This record gives sequence, structure tokens and C-alpha cells, in this order.
Amino acid sequence: MPVVSKSILPQAIAESCAAVQSLAAQQAAFDRLAAATVQALRAGNKILTCGNGGSGADAMHMAEEFIGRYRSNRRSLPAVCLNADPTALTCIANDFGYDEVFARQVEGLGTRGDVLVCFTTSGNSANCLRAFAVAKARGLVTIALLGKDGGKAKGVADFEIIVGHRDTARIQEAHTVILHALLEVVEREFPA
Repeated sequence: MPVVSKSILPQAIAESCAAVQSLAAQQAAFDRLAAATVQALRAGNKILTCGNGGSGADAMHMAEEFIGRYRSNRRSLPAVCLNADPTALTCIANDFGYDEVFARQVEGLGTRGDVLVCFTTSGNSANCLRAFAVAKARGLVTIALLGKDGGKAKGVADFEIIVGHRDTARIQEAHTVILHALLEVVEREFPA
């Protein structure tokens, strides 16, 4: 017997469209973070990404598109997703606590001029906040992709985009649009 879901899909589509459309008001913020990303890559620096749960999937998606390709067969660009290595995550969480899982990797992998991109829909992920602190101390450029009201991360990063929606799924959908738009900018600057 099929599940009755007549009102769910149209409602989800409408909410997703509204969340994505709200990004148009943040064009200037996007342009600044895109320019900083391109500048770092041109200087030979790398992109570090991180997030938890679905935001961790977004962080993995971003890093793999830099290393692999988005649309064009341009050269591979240096990127590392900090939540992609389960041995590092479990070692650091066991020895230092879960709040340190990204910060410890930023300490070991990050160099001045690299870019740290944290995805956190609430803006309150303690491990992302710690990663920002370590990144700033080490001279990394920091980008926060946030949701809701930005949470504790609001104003912490060098660049931020806050998807002003309450629903995590809608925020993550908008974050995907941002990461794809950023990849498009990068691929125009690093042609095949």
C-alpha cells in the first residue's frame, strides 16, 4: 500500500526554493569568500573542509570536487576533508575529546594562507568553533557556512554565509548550492 504524501513534496520544494532564493541577498558575501578561495589556490595553498553528519557529507562533497573535478577536466586542486578519515577522528576523539577532532587536524595540516571551510547548520558545533580558533591562530582564512541565526559561529570566521532558515534539510540544500557556485567560480579561474 503506498504511503500518502501528497502535501509533503510540494511543501518541501517550496521551502527549499525559498531557502535557496534567500542566498541572492548574500551575493557580496559569496563574492568575497570566492575571491579568497581563488587567491589561496593561486598562491599554492589548500582547502580544508569539515562538518558533522549531513554537514560532514557537504564537506566531503566540496573536497572531492576540488581534488577530482566539478564540470571540467582542470588540474586537481588541493583539498582535504577533515571528517573523512575515521582513524584520525576516533584517535583524536579518544585521546583529546570530540571537540578537538577538527582543531587537531588543522594544527597538523593547516598552514598560513590555507582556507578552512566549516559547514554547521546550527553554528553551534563545538568542534567547528575549536577548528576556527586554531585556524585563526595559524593564519588560515576561515569560511563559515551556517544556518538559522548563525549560532555561536556568527561573526567568528573571516567570511560567512548564513542561510536564515530553521529547517536543517533546507539549510543543507542551500549549502549545496553555495558549494556548487563556489566550484563554478574556481573552475573558471583554473581552466582545463
